[in-house]
Amino acid sequence: MGSDVLLTQIIHYFQTDSSQYWLYVWQHIYLSGITLVIAMAIALPLGYIGSRIKAVAAFCTAFSQVLRIIPSLALLFLLIPFIGTGMTPALIALVVLALPPLLINTILGFNEVSPLYKEVGTALGMSRQQLRRQIEIPLALPYILNGIKLALVEIIASATLATYIGAGGLGTLIFTGLGLYDMTYVVIGGVSVAILALLSMAGFDFLIRRARRYDEASYSI
Repeated sequence: MGSDVLLTQIIHYFQTDSSQYWLYVWQHIYLSGITLVIAMAIALPLGYIGSRIKAVAAFCTAFSQVLRIIPSLALLFLLIPFIGTGMTPALIALVVLALPPLLINTILGFNEVSPLYKEVGTALGMSRQQLRRQIEIPLALPYILNGIKLALVEIIASATLATYIGAGGLGTLIFTGLGLYDMTYVVIGGVSVAILALLSMAGFDFLIRRARRYDEASYSI
């Protein structure tokens, strides 16, 4: 298929099926967003505990290494006999895949907070809660945001496979195109997923830079 013909077919698709396309985009964003919120609710508190208790940190590290070995598609298929198809198994699989970068970066972030800042805060009469809220979390935030960025990119990419079990999303276009041997759908779906991932990375890179500049301005000694 020539590039001119492909471009013509892509334009024709958006002229005739744009509403269906935006439905796929919304499904993909919704699935990714819900997954990220659930994964953060699990990983961020656990990562903070891991930064304070070595046994928890060792467990989180080992758990993350094991999860990175499991292919996304294999995990999805393993859940089908137990949960069936649809949104629920897709959410579970994607949450599991999102946990490693969140856990590791949260533990790293809190461990990188210099004891000097804590000593200064304690000398100023800060309570444990104030130290955590005003010193530990702001200084660990760039690492945490980097973990969220990596997790979200992993989720957006892996969510394309959720189409296999009926969760919808942009993967529907990709696998429809592969089934019909029609590169139009494959290109539209693949490029859309890549754009979502790149926008997520750019947004979080901006937030990370802001957080680091704030840390440098607020905690310079």
